[in-house]
Amino acid sequence: MTSLQVSSQYSRDAVAHLGKLIRIARQERHMTAQELAERAGISRGLVQRIEKGDLKCNIGAVFEVAAIVGICLFEMDEKGLKQHSHHAAEKLALLPKSVRKTKKVLDDDF
Repeated sequence: MTSLQVSSQYSRDAVAHLGKLIRIARQERHMTAQELAERAGISRGLVQRIEKGDLKCNIGAVFEVAAIVGICLFEMDEKGLKQHSHHAAEKLALLPKSVRKTKKVLDDDF
C-alpha cells in the first residue's frame, strides 16, 4: 500500500522554484552535482532530486545544499537567524505545551 502525499500547489511551486535556484547557483559556481553531493555528504541522486523539486527530500539536506551554493533562505545572516531562532524559542516557552480542542458542553436540558 502506498501512502498518498498531499501538498498544496503553493508548496509544489515553492519547492520546484527552490530546486531551480539551487541548480542555477550550483552551475554558476561551476560545480557538478557530484561535487555538491560530496560537499553536502549526500548522494548525487539526492542532489538531482532536490534540483527537480522532489517534495520527499529531507529538509535538512535541502537547506545544506542551499547553504553550500550560497542561497540565503531567510534573508538574514547567520547571526540574525540565531537571534530570530532564540526569539522564537522564547515565544514557544510562553505558549502552552500542547493544544487541545475545547470540548463543547451540550445543554440538552429541555
